Amino acid sequence: MSGVGLLYQIKEQTNKLNKDNISRTNAYKHYFDHHPEIKWAFLASFVSRNAGWSMTDLKGSLFQLGLTANQQQWLFMTYERANWLIFADAYPQLLLYQWSKVIGQPLFHLLPDLGVSSFMQLEWERFWYHQDTKRLMYALIINEQNTIQNPIIQNPLFKKNVFHSIPFYICESFHFNTVIFPTVEGVFYGLSVKRFTNVNERIKLGKQLSELLFRPELFPAFFHFTSFVPHTGSRFDMERWTGVFKRTSPFLRTSYPVIDHSLDGVKRDWFHGENRENMFKDETLPEKIEITEWYFQKRRQLQVVFTLENWFKKNTK
Repeated sequence: MSGVGLLYQIKEQTNKLNKDNISRTNAYKHYFDHHPEIKWAFLASFVSRNAGWSMTDLKGSLFQLGLTANQQQWLFMTYERANWLIFADAYPQLLLYQWSKVIGQPLFHLLPDLGVSSFMQLEWERFWYHQDTKRLMYALIINEQNTIQNPIIQNPLFKKNVFHSIPFYICESFHFNTVIFPTVEGVFYGLSVKRFTNVNERIKLGKQLSELLFRPELFPAFFHFTSFVPHTGSRFDMERWTGVFKRTSPFLRTSYPVIDHSLDGVKRDWFHGENRENMFKDETLPEKIEITEWYFQKRRQLQVVFTLENWFKKNTK
């Protein structure tokens, strides 16, 4: 196959799988199952699951109390657009690595033709020869968070309607923006997002999540959950293992249509030759990583806040 034909096939396959949150989540997991050395793919599948749960929360009973229809739509588009952008950038890299394995030689010189940052070309080439799985996972974390910084976090419309909004401040102050790794034993592990708009904080979180996800004593339970529990987008996927019987959020594909995205012009390279070695330092985990009770306590707190907010709205009209 020619280079042009390969690039076309990679783009076609990426577009097909970048349909919605469920197709992305499943694609990442399927890829990890076949290429377990690419640890980032498993991390991405679990973080993508969390994004799906956050999306359907907006249509669930809890957030219906505290958010207007316009606020719900903007928050959904934040999750959806960020997830779409990351997949559009990262999945072609994964497929190019897959094809490199098939033919037995690196094809990473084609990365610029896929619009991938120059930062990643060197990292993929390094990985090909040295097989440092942790460094590549960190590189992909660094790349994905920088990829969304300007188009999403610094976007004036998202700033105004999401990151400077009261619901966003409420969720952040209550630490409700938490990435959770559940198990079928009904135990939740996870970490909260602090200062979400800061790219370095999100990179730090990504590294900590990777440390948690691949802990030898916990990884089998996390892997079992993602293999055993189909992703529907509903938070009930995880809550039912703790004995919760009432579904508080709907299925994703009955809640949202497929969104057509575009790259909105020429994609710019975020990397400008900074000292990359400073980016790869490890991050230590906080002491508290088992958060089952904490999670339900925060849900109850948010219920109180949104109920009061809803009451004030109705009684001050």
